[in-house]
Amino acid sequence: MDEDLGTTSRRMVLGGALAVGAVAGLGAQRAQAAPVERRRPRRKGQKSMIGVPYAQRDTVRVGVIGLGNRGSGMALGWASIPGGEVTAVCDIRADRANRVADRLQAAGHDRPATIGGSESSYLELLRRDDVDYVYIATPWEFHFSQGRDALRHDKDAAVELPIAMELDELWELVDASEQSRRHLMLAENCNYGRNELAMLKMARAGLFGEITDAHGGYLHDLRELLFSDTYYTDAWRRKWHTRSRAAFYTMHGLGPMSACLDINRGERYVSLVAIDTPAEGLADYRERFVPRDHPSWQEEYVHGDVQTVLLTTNSGKMCRAVHSVSSPRPYSRINSLQGSRGIVEDYPERIYVEPDHKGHAWADFGPYRDKHEHWLWRKLREDAEGGGHGGMDWIMQWRIVQQIRTGQVPDIDVYDSAVWCSSVPLSAESLKKERAVAVPDFTRGDWDDSSRGGLDSAESDMPG
Repeated sequence: MDEDLGTTSRRMVLGGALAVGAVAGLGAQRAQAAPVERRRPRRKGQKSMIGVPYAQRDTVRVGVIGLGNRGSGMALGWASIPGGEVTAVCDIRADRANRVADRLQAAGHDRPATIGGSESSYLELLRRDDVDYVYIATPWEFHFSQGRDALRHDKDAAVELPIAMELDELWELVDASEQSRRHLMLAENCNYGRNELAMLKMARAGLFGEITDAHGGYLHDLRELLFSDTYYTDAWRRKWHTRSRAAFYTMHGLGPMSACLDINRGERYVSLVAIDTPAEGLADYRERFVPRDHPSWQEEYVHGDVQTVLLTTNSGKMCRAVHSVSSPRPYSRINSLQGSRGIVEDYPERIYVEPDHKGHAWADFGPYRDKHEHWLWRKLREDAEGGGHGGMDWIMQWRIVQQIRTGQVPDIDVYDSAVWCSSVPLSAESLKKERAVAVPDFTRGDWDDSSRGGLDSAESDMPG
């Protein structure tokens, strides 16, 4: 059975007419045929993890796998959360584990166990009985196997973006969570950004009326870092630009915008179409700034400078997500919500809602954010502001530790994580087939529950 929906010529959409054609094509598809279901039956003994709380623990003992730029910084964050403790750190390079352990000890924390030396060293960390929660910050190609193995070793886990690169791997992580009765979540820190959480509160309060369109993404000029010989170990991230046209990193915008669209909470994505531009940016940067004896001159880049994915929901709402890291531009995650009564945009932050505003003039977002401040930022802003990425890293870590210590249901579950990350393999599939493709229902029919929790949570305290 064909799982794809309609056709969209890539050449037609390489210019300004591309996006228009893609949108029109999706509208025609909705009128002509329902999307083909992409759902896998549960294996015997599996049950949904929706609404399942964390196993309550007074102290959350964290093991960190992957101690590069991201993992080493986050290790200090986990140890700084009340009730959090880093008990083991692991990296394929054992010296990194020792350096992070030294930093934790110098900051006044107990020295964690240090593990490393091989690609399989992480299994030693997973076998430890003093690790309850695993945080994974390795290169993308290791996320799936390490996340799956964490679940198989009876650990809850947070995995950096994306949790897996292939559709089969995403399904296997869903199955592993349901089989182990442990949680795996995408460590999508942008869901805990101050503006993103305020936008979610505004959306839930009906400020924008009925939301029909959302737009997010990850637009970040990474060219200098991608060609650095030290920032990404063994140039792992640049090498992905030689392997795939997929939209690798849309989740920074897609996650928060999906929350505002109530995805897996009364709405679900049913189709995705992807378009991309030619791959020019990295080769151009290399030509101008990279010495001819650099290893990158043996590489050919296939990953377009800009990828756009357009998702539609069961009720016809749209979400656009953009990935662009190899072009000169200021940083942006876009963050835009459009509804029947108004619109909000980030980068720069501004708002227009009826009946407050008239004359087609934007208004200051600040007063609206203050009025709809999420309780996490109202409660923790002073403590969070010294944390990474403007404080949202620390907010995310605090919330995870708090939820485990109080036995709450996680804000982000494996189903949310899988559907957001499915934009990676589905964009590759759409680009290859030059048509829209169906989005799997990882919840297996349980998405239509508008009452279940999520990031718009009720205020609660950290245990003393």
